[in-house]
Amino acid sequence: MSMADTVLYEVGDGLATITLNRPEAMNALNVETKVALREAVRSAAADDAVRAVLLTAAGERAFCVGQDLKEHIGLLAADREAGSGQASGQTMSTVREHYNPIVRALAGARKPVVAAVNGVAAGAGLGFALAADYRIVADTASFNTSFAGVALTADSGISWTLPRVVGPGRAADLLLFPRSIAAREAYELGIASRVVPAAELRAEAEKTARALAEGPTVAYAALKEATAYGLTHSLSETLDKEDELQSRAGASEDHAIAVRAFVEKEKPRYLGR
Repeated sequence: MSMADTVLYEVGDGLATITLNRPEAMNALNVETKVALREAVRSAAADDAVRAVLLTAAGERAFCVGQDLKEHIGLLAADREAGSGQASGQTMSTVREHYNPIVRALAGARKPVVAAVNGVAAGAGLGFALAADYRIVADTASFNTSFAGVALTADSGISWTLPRVVGPGRAADLLLFPRSIAAREAYELGIASRVVPAAELRAEAEKTARALAEGPTVAYAALKEATAYGLTHSLSETLDKEDELQSRAGASEDHAIAVRAFVEKEKPRYLGR
């Protein structure tokens, strides 16, 4: 099914596939695309039948180059004509109305999210990729923070995710001096979880996402919560959180299935609960 022509949404066998579908515009984010993407990721996060999410994009050139600057220029011009002389709250409200809900849904989903990065991921496109739990990247892809290049600050969660992935010193370098980061360097920095030949990207990403969709969903959700919690809390607080989450995972049907399969030397068939 399609959330809009610019975002495709499909669910099958526990996997939700969300595809940015503006290849002619390098999957730039106009208002229609942002609204559709927000609704797609929210639907995937809220649907108990969805046990993993694959976020990808159409075309070969770009995953997502961030804000559609052509549309943005038009909105800024409308502000000037209205006499404001600067970007209005309405023009810049896309962070609050679109980017923040998208990142919250991706990072907060109680299921794994895989990003298949097929080309350039810049600005908010980089932010969405970093909000995923696992990033499979084509060897022809690249990343760029972009914000300082258009006199803006970071959004789409990048000020939180990027320092945690690459370290605060390297994050400052990448934000203050935007540049193209090739796939191999992205892997070395930790931005890419895995780099594969471009021709193999979709197959490898689907294989990975489907394996996660068949896995112990409750445990995956607990792992996401535990690692996010541990980044901002003390060791003692994190130990208490691990105790809480392990009790939850231990009470799941999937844990019982896993233990029984281990004893019987069989492959577990998880139910996701």
